[in-house]
Amino acid sequence: MTKKLSPKIYVAGHRGMVGSAIIRQLKSKGYSNIVVKNRDELDLTDQRAVNEFFNIEQPAQVYLAAAKVGGVYANNTYPADFIYQNMMMEANVIHAAWKSRVHKLLFLGSSCIYPKFAKQPMSEDMLLTDTLEATNEPYAIAKIAGIKLCESYNRQYGVDYRSVMPTNLYGPGDNYHPKNSHVIPALIRKFHEAKESQSNKVLVWGSGEPRREFLYVDDMADACIFVMNLPKAILDKHVSPMQSHINVGFGEDVTIYDLAIAVSRAVGYHCEVKFDATMPDGAPRKWINSQKLNMLGWKPKMNLNNGLILAYQDFISKIITGKVCQKGIG
Repeated sequence: MTKKLSPKIYVAGHRGMVGSAIIRQLKSKGYSNIVVKNRDELDLTDQRAVNEFFNIEQPAQVYLAAAKVGGVYANNTYPADFIYQNMMMEANVIHAAWKSRVHKLLFLGSSCIYPKFAKQPMSEDMLLTDTLEATNEPYAIAKIAGIKLCESYNRQYGVDYRSVMPTNLYGPGDNYHPKNSHVIPALIRKFHEAKESQSNKVLVWGSGEPRREFLYVDDMADACIFVMNLPKAILDKHVSPMQSHINVGFGEDVTIYDLAIAVSRAVGYHCEVKFDATMPDGAPRKWINSQKLNMLGWKPKMNLNNGLILAYQDFISKIITGKVCQKGIG
């Protein structure tokens, strides 16, 4: 698309993996009036600062991709940080958006909102039907609150605030910290370091048996823009006022063992894969039902094997530019 589109769009969390992908996709589709602020310029947990920003900028659309994220270790170690920071960011941005008369907002949640033993694949109506996975419950509670904030502002004020729930994401811009990263970047780093040291084995947390679904981040960004721009009359036929979130997934899942083998191929290093069963597995399976979004006309484009190759190229580029160190991404 060469036509330049003019609505002012604020992308919260533009330096993160999802936010940066949303900006890439917006620009590729012709959107040019995009507003961003880094953490030093705007602390989204500071209500006064957020209100001032919205009063000045007056965006027409908001993509709320800002979040404190991390893997099992980080969620277990810093639960207060995860629930407090995420709830404050969501509440401040959504309330300030309403006060400054932003009519359209898209909130990005997470598939961890669904119960630990939810029927697979997990459909939108599984929300709040059972107990959450304990290892990331605070983060999940914050994301559920974000959905309910959007729905409540829609019901009370007549705005159009939408929510999407992605499956596990990976790709350019991911966090490769040795302890605080998600499973794919953690495995990429492990296999790369084994390749560099010519180690004969790689140790992976957990049993290797849990199944996970993975979606390439640029596909997720494309889905966000698709949902944001769906005519309300069409969207309303597929959602209800108190169950308005939409799942965004790839459509199939893999075991962590099979994922480890796929990452070894992408990295180009084959060795023994051993699993540390003393470490927590998390939910036994996470695979979301994306039928609703597929029926609306969206499907992913990137398969896992090709996506892992691109993710590894991103990791290598960060090494070259000095953004990977012993403590992770700088």
